[in-house]
Amino acid sequence: MADFYQNGIITTLHNLTHRHLADLESDLLQFSKQRPMGLLLPSLFSELEGEALPNIVQHLKTVPYLSEIVIGLDRADESQYRHAIEFFSELPQHHRILWNDGPRLKAIDAELQDLGLAPKELGKGRNVWYCMGYILASGKAESIALHDCDIVTYSSELLARLIYPVANPMFNYEFCKGYYARVANGKLNGRVNRLLVTPLIRSLKSVVGHHPYLEYMDSYRYPLAGEFSFRRDVLTDIRIPSDWGLEIGVLSEMHRNYANNRLCQVDVADVYDHKHQELSLDDQQRGLSKMSIDIAKSLFRKLATKGVVFSPEAFRTLKATYYRIALDFVETYRNDAAMNGLQFDIHQEEESVEMFAKNIMDAGQMFLENPMETPFTPSWSRVQSALPDIFERLYDAVEADYQEFSA
Repeated sequence: MADFYQNGIITTLHNLTHRHLADLESDLLQFSKQRPMGLLLPSLFSELEGEALPNIVQHLKTVPYLSEIVIGLDRADESQYRHAIEFFSELPQHHRILWNDGPRLKAIDAELQDLGLAPKELGKGRNVWYCMGYILASGKAESIALHDCDIVTYSSELLARLIYPVANPMFNYEFCKGYYARVANGKLNGRVNRLLVTPLIRSLKSVVGHHPYLEYMDSYRYPLAGEFSFRRDVLTDIRIPSDWGLEIGVLSEMHRNYANNRLCQVDVADVYDHKHQELSLDDQQRGLSKMSIDIAKSLFRKLATKGVVFSPEAFRTLKATYYRIALDFVETYRNDAAMNGLQFDIHQEEESVEMFAKNIMDAGQMFLENPMETPFTPSWSRVQSALPDIFERLYDAVEADYQEFSA
């Protein structure tokens, strides 16, 4: 049973009663008359061949309140795009697939690249950014949820609870972040959140001092959750990172653009598991190692925009502070795991902390050496200012792909 405690400065919507899914969906059907709803799914083609996405599609087939499902498809050739059309054809809702590697969308991307208006890195952030542009172009949804395609414990209740706060006309939320306990197969997961993000934010509080942004970030129970929902007007001016800092970057943008009372977080699942990344101790360009560097840089960049001045000495102090706090967290989680009868590998946990500590220093060095780095994608309002017909062209390209290859 969840508690009802409100921590931090962001409203938390709990799962106190395990309300029946049919009741939630009945409400959402009523809300959809005033606020049509959509779902954004950023996907790799390989996920169509995994165990998670086929199950997700089976659940989505029963969802009655969605007006639109937008799938961003990465790393797919023509035959794989054709397969994706067939794969998602089971969905009864109106849906479209952005074939990001197809000639039509690549031509649009090339034009935007020439103007300096396209994401510079391949990956989830770029996929999500183009899907957001398509949602603005289609105009079919007012409230939109986004979740990953590798959730092996997926149920339609997750989606219902995720989109409810921004779909209910009686609520004033513009953005909602999902959270959950990362417990599966008898062990604690979520190492990057548990052992990097929270200890790093607490360390920054010690080194930088009290800061509204750090208080805000520390209010989220699971900042790295890939599940969130938003109103359509959020998409116009948001600038998101195209690297592993996507989730942190989105939270930072919401802090910049909206008052805290327009933001919330919601408990979306009792059990949650997805594809796990390798720790990648020996390669900072892969796995959790790369993720930790991108996340740290994202936090440093945001604080710099708030007037915080960093130096090599500050990063050395931050590393030492982080290391002590993170080791204390290892002890805390070991006790929590023991109390709940969960497996816990202290060596693996402390090995992760040691890698994260090193990567915090390396991320700080990268930040100092490249002050002109611009990791954010431009806002869609800026893109439209440069190319007034971009939404029509993006919409037409997706439709043309679908009509040509679905025949």
